Amino acid sequence: MEKVRVWYDAEGDFLEVMFRQQDGYFRETGFDQVMEKVDMEGNVIGFSILNVSGLKEKPLDIDLPNVPG
Repeated sequence: MEKVRVWYDAEGDFLEVMFRQQDGYFRETGFDQVMEKVDMEGNVIGFSILNVSGLKEKPLDIDLPNVPG
């Protein structure tokens, strides 16, 4: 069983969540603060959120297609 990796950089106000540790690349989503990391087949293997402290006032509802489950 693989572990989910969660990393938060308080100075940069940046949150990263990785479902799998493998090569891939980040691409844009429909929300400016969120990038999804995908493998070479386009499956989501993680995501990142910039300025995460600014989300205190509202929920974040982002569709990440192809998330492993």
